Amino acid sequence: MSKQINVALIGNPNTGKTSVFNALTGLNQKVGNYPGITVEKKEGICKLPRGVKAHIIDLPGTYSLNASSLDENVVIELLLNRNDKDFPDVAVVVSDVENLKRNLLIFTQIKDLEIPTLLVINMADRMDYKGISLDIDYLEEHLNTKIALISTRKNTGIDNLKHLIANYKDISVTPCINASEIDKTYFENLRKAFPNQLIYKLWLVITQDVNFGKTDRKQIEAVDDFKTKSKADLKRLQQKETIKRYQFINNVLKLGQTIDVSQAKDLRSRLDRVLTHKIWGYLIFFVILLTIFQAIYDWSSIPQDFIDSMFTSLSQWTKDILPQGAFTNLLAEGIIPGLGGIVIFIPQIAFLFLFIAVLEESGYMSRVVFLMDRVMRRFGLSGKSVVPLISGTACAIPAIMATRNIESWKERLITILVTPFITCAARLPVYLIIISLVIPDSRFMGLLSYQALTLMLLYLIGFLTAVSSAYILNKILKIKSKTYFVVEMPNYKLPMFKNVAITVIEKTKSFVFGAGKIILAISIILWFLASYGPGEQFNNAENIVKTEYISQNLSNELLQQKIASHKLEHSFIGITGRAIEPSIRPLGYDWKIGIAIVSSFAAREVFVGTLATIYSVGSDDVDTITNRMSKEINPITGGPLFNFASGISLLLFYAFAMQCMSTLAVVKRETNSWKWPTLQLVIMTAFAYIVALIAFQLLK
Repeated sequence: MSKQINVALIGNPNTGKTSVFNALTGLNQKVGNYPGITVEKKEGICKLPRGVKAHIIDLPGTYSLNASSLDENVVIELLLNRNDKDFPDVAVVVSDVENLKRNLLIFTQIKDLEIPTLLVINMADRMDYKGISLDIDYLEEHLNTKIALISTRKNTGIDNLKHLIANYKDISVTPCINASEIDKTYFENLRKAFPNQLIYKLWLVITQDVNFGKTDRKQIEAVDDFKTKSKADLKRLQQKETIKRYQFINNVLKLGQTIDVSQAKDLRSRLDRVLTHKIWGYLIFFVILLTIFQAIYDWSSIPQDFIDSMFTSLSQWTKDILPQGAFTNLLAEGIIPGLGGIVIFIPQIAFLFLFIAVLEESGYMSRVVFLMDRVMRRFGLSGKSVVPLISGTACAIPAIMATRNIESWKERLITILVTPFITCAARLPVYLIIISLVIPDSRFMGLLSYQALTLMLLYLIGFLTAVSSAYILNKILKIKSKTYFVVEMPNYKLPMFKNVAITVIEKTKSFVFGAGKIILAISIILWFLASYGPGEQFNNAENIVKTEYISQNLSNELLQQKIASHKLEHSFIGITGRAIEPSIRPLGYDWKIGIAIVSSFAAREVFVGTLATIYSVGSDDVDTITNRMSKEINPITGGPLFNFASGISLLLFYAFAMQCMSTLAVVKRETNSWKWPTLQLVIMTAFAYIVALIAFQLLK
C-alpha cells in the first residue's frame, strides 16, 4: 500500500475525539483553516503498521449529519464530496462508553453513505466505575463494523485502532437501515428519478438545503416524474428518520450493552449540585479565577526574572563582542530588546493556557457554560456565547470563529461585536508590565497580592463591559431571532497530562511565533526610525547638547544620556511621536507611549517590545525592560512617567480599545461587511480614550 490513507475523525463533542487525535498523531500535527472559511482545521500524520501513513483530519464535533451551523456543515461537505482531496478512505467515529446510544446516531448516518466506518469506543477505563459491560462481538456483528475499545487516559487499545485503520478495506459498507423505511413511496420515486445516485447521499443533499440555508451546494435538477416536498414535509421525514435510527440503535444495545447502576460509583451528581448551584457555583468560579491570576504572578516571577536578565546580558554581550556599527546597534538596541519584550511573558502566557486546558479537560468548563447561561440570557445572549467569550481570554480571533456554532444570527453578531472587550493573552504583557510598575508589590490581608487582584479586576471589567455592550446591542439591533440552548455535560475526569502539555505547547508556540514575526519586523523599523533623523537638530546633536549644558559640568555618562535623548527626540520616530503627543497628553502619556500605542495596532503585545526598543536606542545603559520603564521621567511634572494615574489610564485604554488589526479582518470576514468592524474600531477606540481621559484626570 503506497497510497496514503485519508482518515476522518468524527464524533459528538466531549467524546474524547481530541484525545484520540493526539494519541494517533502526537505533536506531528498542524492547525489551519478550511479553504474559504475560518473554521479551524486540525490534521496530522500517523504511522501505521507495515510502513503505511495515515493523514488524520480532526473534524469539528457534531451530533448528526443534520447540520445547523457552519462548523457542522464542514463535516457534511467533506463526506458528500468524493472529489475532495481529503475525502476519507475510512471514517473513524469516536464515541464514549457512557453515551453510546446518542453517539451511535451519527455512526449509522455515515455508514449509510457506504464509507468504511470504524467505531471507536473511548473511556473504556470508566466501564467498571459506571457499571457498564459491552459485548463487542455482538456489537460488531449487528453494527456491521469493526470496533476499537480504547482508553486514551490509560493509553490502551491505540495499537489495535491503528491496526484496524490500516485494514480498513475489511470493514463492511452495508447500511444500518434501509432508507425506504423512512417513506417508502417518496424514496422509491427518488430512486427512479435518480437511478445512478446513492439514495441516502441524495437525501442529505436535499435536506441540508433546508437545515442550512447559506450553503452554496447546487440544487438538484428537476425531474418530471419526481415531485419535491415542502420544507415542513422534509422536516417531518427527518424526524421520522431519527426515530427509525434510534429504534435500530436501541435494538442493538438491548443485548450488546449492560448497565448495572447498583455497581456504579458516581460522584458526578453530587459535584454538579455544588458546582452549578445558583450561589455557590458563582462563588467557586470566582475563587478559581482568583487563584489562577494569583498563580500567574507567583509561579512565573522566577522564570520571568531569569529571561529578563538573560536578554539584558545578551544585549550587553552583543555590544561588547561585536564591532561598533549600525548592525551591532540594530541587534543590541532593536531586535534583542524587541524580542525580549515578548519572550519575557512566555511563563505567564503558558500558565494561563495551562489553567484553561486543565479546566476544559476536567469537564468543569461545560459547567461554567451552563452556569453562565443564566447570566447571558439577561443580556440578549445564550450560554453558547460563553464559549467564544471564554475563548477570548486566549485570543479574540479563534473566539470570533467559534461563534459559528451559534444558530441565531443576532446572537452571533452581538457575540462577535463584544468579544474583543474580553481580556486576551495579547493584552497580558501590557497589563503585567504596567501593573508591576504602578501597583504596590504587597498583599491584601497577607494572602492575595494587590497586583493579582488588579489583574483579576481587569478581566472582570472586560467581561462586564462585553455583557453590558451585548445588552445595549440587543435593544438596538432589530433582528428577529429565536434559539435554544443545549450544552453537553461531560463526566468529570482527571486532565490527561499529554493533552494539557500539547495544548500549552501548541498555543504558546502559536502565540510567541505569531507575535514574534510582527515584533521582529516592527523592531527593525522602529530602530531605523529612532536611529536616524532629518535636519541639524539630529545630525549635530552632540555639539548642541554640549553647548546647552557647558556650564553644568556634567559627567561623561550623563552627557551621553542627554545626547541620546536629544537625538531620539529629533529622530523620525521622535518627530512622529511629538506630532501626536498633544492628543494623548491629557491621558498622561508622552510621545514614546504614543508611538507604542500606534505600533501595537498590529498586535497589542508589540506595546512592550516597542518601548523596549525605543528606550534602548542610542543608550549605553543596558538594563532590564522593567527598570528602563520605571526610570522614565515625565518632562512636565518631573516625576515618574509611569505613575498610578498614568498607569491606570493606560490599563483602561488597553482594556477597551480595539488595538488589533487581525481581529478587525476576521470580523469583516465573519460578517461579510466592513460596516461592523469599522463601527467596532471607532466606538471602542473613542470609548477607551474617554475612559482613560477621565481616569487620569481624576487620579492625577
